[in-house]
Amino acid sequence: MKKLDWFIIKKFLGTFFYAILILSVIIAVIDYSEKVDEFVKRKAPTLLILNYYKDFLPQMIAFLFPLFIFIATIFFTSKMANLSEVIAILASGVSYNRFLRPYLIGGIFLCTISFIANHYIIPRSNKELLVFKNKYVDNISTISNKNVHLRLSEHLYVYIQTYDFVSNSGSRFTAETIDGTLLKEKVMADRVSYDSTKRLWNLYNVTIRTNDGLKEKLDFVPQLSRSYPSFTPKDLAMDNQVMTTMTTPVLNEVIAREKLRGRENLNEYYVEKYMRTAQPFAALILVIIGACLSSRKIRGGSGLHLAFGVVLSAIYMMALQFTKTFSTKAGLNPFIAVWIPNFIFAGVAYYFYRRQVK
Repeated sequence: MKKLDWFIIKKFLGTFFYAILILSVIIAVIDYSEKVDEFVKRKAPTLLILNYYKDFLPQMIAFLFPLFIFIATIFFTSKMANLSEVIAILASGVSYNRFLRPYLIGGIFLCTISFIANHYIIPRSNKELLVFKNKYVDNISTISNKNVHLRLSEHLYVYIQTYDFVSNSGSRFTAETIDGTLLKEKVMADRVSYDSTKRLWNLYNVTIRTNDGLKEKLDFVPQLSRSYPSFTPKDLAMDNQVMTTMTTPVLNEVIAREKLRGRENLNEYYVEKYMRTAQPFAALILVIIGACLSSRKIRGGSGLHLAFGVVLSAIYMMALQFTKTFSTKAGLNPFIAVWIPNFIFAGVAYYFYRRQVK
């Protein structure tokens, strides 16, 4: 680490944290102006509102992290270029590769922090954030998804048409016990409710069909209680916001469990998992693009560099949302969907790098 490295890294980190501070204040003011009516109507305590923004701002910083680091890189590098500092550094015999080294050091440092935060810190803050939003901001649906099919074990499958979490009851419940190709038992109920104290499912207007080889039996009972230890009403609520509150180890366990149960369309969970790693790498790529783009002194100065940087960041965000939608709605492999923008922008970074080296 030479004086040149410390000089650039201090400018890099200083500009980055200053940009976060300014933009965080702007984001908080805009968000508060949008939600203040809900806060007043639902009588949200002041301390809880402050705690909400303590959790909300890290989430927004994590989401816009590539944009923050890209703008910071362009801003201070363009300023150095306009003051002819970059020309002086290169004219002293420093190669362009050597000039980029402190950018890589600073970028790797910030991206490592982002990587750890995405996997372990942000999900914990999202948990408190979601509780507050459910109580004081959003109108939460009390009905589960329709026509939920789950595999509880190797031989047990359940189906429920709908479940109301307020009345704690559901309709059209079916539990099937299948051994190979033999349907050993099928329990069908018009209505079902869950007893959280006894951890039992209460079934009403029940039809029980049992099959033992050549012998088949059909029974009708008005009420029946059954225990399904690995099945509770929480399993019916596949809220996509909940996955943002899980640390990566927990998210991996949920994915494995839901995959075993035969849950359809787990791509949103996979996208969330892969995004936590892909985003810091994207920020590092944008650091290289920003350094190569703004290290040349041009007519128009920092303003033109910043304008181009914002446009490039917007293109990246749009490309990411586009490929994520393809994954969740059209079945594109989630790993490919998340990393396609990174591969494209890595090519853009290499182009700008080769042009500057020449």
